Amino acid sequence: MTYAVVYSSKTGNTRLLAETIRDLLPAGECLYCGAPAPEALQADTIFCGFWTDKGMCDESVTAFLASLASQKVFLFGTAGFGGAPAYFEKILATVKEKLPGSVSLCGSFLCQGKMPEGVRRRYESMPDSPARSSMLENFDRALSHPDEEDLEALRRAVREAVSLS
Repeated sequence: MTYAVVYSSKTGNTRLLAETIRDLLPAGECLYCGAPAPEALQADTIFCGFWTDKGMCDESVTAFLASLASQKVFLFGTAGFGGAPAYFEKILATVKEKLPGSVSLCGSFLCQGKMPEGVRRRYESMPDSPARSSMLENFDRALSHPDEEDLEALRRAVREAVSLS
Protein backbone atom coordinates (compact mmCIF):
# COMPACT_ATOMS: atom_id res chain seq x y z
CA MET A 1 0.00 0.00 0.00
CA THR A 2 1.28 3.42 -0.89
CA TYR A 3 -0.25 6.29 1.00
CA ALA A 4 -0.36 10.04 1.33
CA VAL A 5 -1.25 12.11 4.37
CA VAL A 6 -2.94 15.30 3.21
CA TYR A 7 -4.18 17.87 5.66
CA SER A 8 -5.18 21.43 6.33
CA SER A 9 -4.52 22.71 9.84
CA LYS A 10 -5.30 26.22 11.01
CA THR A 11 -4.22 25.83 14.65
CA GLY A 12 -1.94 22.77 14.59
CA ASN A 13 -4.54 20.31 15.87
CA THR A 14 -5.07 18.51 12.58
CA ARG A 15 -1.33 18.63 11.84
CA LEU A 16 -0.79 16.68 15.09
CA LEU A 17 -3.26 14.02 13.90
CA ALA A 18 -1.55 13.89 10.49
CA GLU A 19 1.88 13.42 12.08
CA THR A 20 0.47 10.67 14.31
CA ILE A 21 -0.81 8.83 11.24
CA ARG A 22 2.47 9.29 9.36
CA ASP A 23 4.45 8.02 12.36
CA LEU A 24 2.20 4.96 12.68
CA LEU A 25 2.44 3.81 9.06
CA PRO A 26 5.50 2.43 7.22
CA ALA A 27 7.70 5.37 6.20
CA GLY A 28 8.82 3.75 2.94
CA GLU A 29 5.25 3.61 1.64
CA CYS A 30 4.52 7.32 2.19
CA LEU A 31 4.46 9.16 -1.14
CA TYR A 32 3.44 12.55 0.25
CA CYS A 33 2.70 14.34 3.51
CA GLY A 34 1.51 17.93 3.62
CA ALA A 35 -1.08 20.41 2.39
CA PRO A 36 -3.53 19.37 -0.33
CA ALA A 37 -1.50 18.94 -3.54
CA PRO A 38 -1.68 16.95 -6.79
CA GLU A 39 1.40 14.89 -5.78
CA ALA A 40 -0.73 13.09 -3.21
CA LEU A 41 -3.03 11.68 -5.87
CA GLN A 42 -0.47 9.02 -6.85
CA ALA A 43 -1.06 7.11 -3.59
CA ASP A 44 -3.35 4.09 -3.27
CA THR A 45 -4.69 5.30 0.07
CA ILE A 46 -5.15 8.91 1.10
CA PHE A 47 -5.48 10.01 4.70
CA CYS A 48 -7.20 13.36 4.37
CA GLY A 49 -7.39 15.70 7.37
CA PHE A 50 -9.28 18.90 7.96
CA TRP A 51 -10.20 21.47 10.54
CA THR A 52 -13.90 22.12 10.91
CA ASP A 53 -15.18 25.37 9.48
CA LYS A 54 -18.89 25.97 10.17
CA GLY A 55 -19.67 22.25 10.39
CA MET A 56 -17.68 21.34 7.26
CA CYS A 57 -14.11 20.79 6.12
CA ASP A 58 -12.29 23.91 4.98
CA GLU A 59 -12.25 24.99 1.31
CA SER A 60 -8.79 23.61 0.46
CA VAL A 61 -9.82 20.12 1.55
CA THR A 62 -13.17 20.39 -0.23
CA ALA A 63 -11.33 21.17 -3.48
CA PHE A 64 -8.84 18.35 -2.90
CA LEU A 65 -11.59 15.80 -2.25
CA ALA A 66 -13.17 16.73 -5.60
CA SER A 67 -9.89 15.80 -7.34
CA LEU A 68 -9.85 12.22 -6.04
CA ALA A 69 -10.47 9.42 -8.51
CA SER A 70 -10.30 5.83 -7.29
CA GLN A 71 -8.27 5.89 -4.08
CA LYS A 72 -9.14 4.53 -0.69
CA VAL A 73 -9.76 7.46 1.65
CA PHE A 74 -9.55 7.81 5.40
CA LEU A 75 -11.01 11.11 6.65
CA PHE A 76 -9.79 12.67 9.87
CA GLY A 77 -10.10 16.01 11.54
CA THR A 78 -10.69 18.22 14.51
CA ALA A 79 -13.55 20.42 15.65
CA GLY A 80 -13.22 23.09 18.32
CA PHE A 81 -16.80 22.92 19.38
CA GLY A 82 -18.27 19.65 20.46
CA GLY A 83 -17.10 16.59 22.19
CA ALA A 84 -20.35 14.76 21.47
CA PRO A 85 -20.10 11.77 19.09
CA ALA A 86 -23.36 12.75 17.36
CA TYR A 87 -21.96 16.18 16.49
CA PHE A 88 -18.77 14.64 15.13
CA GLU A 89 -20.75 12.12 13.07
CA LYS A 90 -22.80 14.94 11.57
CA ILE A 91 -19.62 16.75 10.49
CA LEU A 92 -18.14 13.56 9.02
CA ALA A 93 -21.37 12.82 7.15
CA THR A 94 -21.26 16.29 5.60
CA VAL A 95 -17.63 15.85 4.54
CA LYS A 96 -18.28 12.34 3.17
CA GLU A 97 -20.83 13.87 0.80
CA LYS A 98 -17.92 15.69 -0.90
CA LEU A 99 -16.22 12.42 -1.87
CA PRO A 100 -16.61 11.38 -5.52
CA GLY A 101 -18.54 8.14 -5.98
CA SER A 102 -15.45 6.41 -7.39
CA VAL A 103 -13.47 6.53 -4.12
CA SER A 104 -13.74 4.00 -1.33
CA LEU A 105 -14.03 5.32 2.23
CA CYS A 106 -12.00 3.00 4.47
CA GLY A 107 -12.40 4.87 7.75
CA SER A 108 -12.81 8.16 9.57
CA PHE A 109 -11.95 9.88 12.83
CA LEU A 110 -12.84 13.23 14.38
CA CYS A 111 -11.97 14.66 17.76
CA GLN A 112 -12.12 17.94 19.61
CA GLY A 113 -9.31 20.42 19.12
CA LYS A 114 -8.24 23.51 21.00
CA MET A 115 -9.31 26.86 19.60
CA PRO A 116 -7.40 30.14 19.26
CA GLU A 117 -7.54 32.54 22.23
CA GLY A 118 -9.42 35.03 20.04
CA VAL A 119 -12.42 32.72 20.11
CA ARG A 120 -12.49 32.88 23.92
CA ARG A 121 -12.29 36.69 23.82
CA ARG A 122 -15.23 36.74 21.39
CA TYR A 123 -17.25 34.51 23.73
CA GLU A 124 -16.33 36.70 26.72
CA SER A 125 -17.61 39.81 24.92
CA MET A 126 -21.07 38.26 24.45
CA PRO A 127 -23.88 39.18 26.85
CA ASP A 128 -24.03 36.92 29.89
CA SER A 129 -26.32 33.96 29.19
CA PRO A 130 -26.45 30.18 29.56
CA ALA A 131 -25.27 29.88 25.92
CA ARG A 132 -22.25 32.09 26.63
CA SER A 133 -21.40 30.05 29.72
CA SER A 134 -21.68 26.82 27.72
CA MET A 135 -19.41 28.19 24.99
CA LEU A 136 -16.79 29.25 27.53
CA GLU A 137 -16.95 25.84 29.24
CA ASN A 138 -16.51 24.10 25.89
CA PHE A 139 -13.57 26.35 25.05
CA ASP A 140 -11.86 25.45 28.32
CA ARG A 141 -12.57 21.71 27.86
CA ALA A 142 -11.05 21.85 24.38
CA LEU A 143 -7.73 23.30 25.57
CA SER A 144 -6.14 19.89 26.13
CA HIS A 145 -7.27 18.38 22.82
CA PRO A 146 -6.18 16.51 20.87
CA ASP A 147 -4.82 14.68 23.90
CA GLU A 148 -3.11 11.30 24.19
CA GLU A 149 -6.47 9.53 24.49
CA ASP A 150 -7.58 11.14 21.20
CA LEU A 151 -4.31 10.13 19.52
CA GLU A 152 -4.63 6.53 20.69
CA ALA A 153 -8.22 6.40 19.39
CA LEU A 154 -6.92 7.70 16.04
CA ARG A 155 -4.21 5.02 15.96
CA ARG A 156 -6.84 2.33 16.60
CA ALA A 157 -9.06 3.69 13.81
CA VAL A 158 -6.14 3.77 11.35
CA ARG A 159 -4.99 0.25 12.29
CA GLU A 160 -8.51 -1.04 11.73
CA ALA A 161 -8.88 0.79 8.42
CA VAL A 162 -5.63 -0.52 6.93
CA SER A 163 -5.37 -3.85 8.80
CA LEU A 164 -2.25 -3.02 10.81
CA SER A 165 -1.56 -5.23 13.79
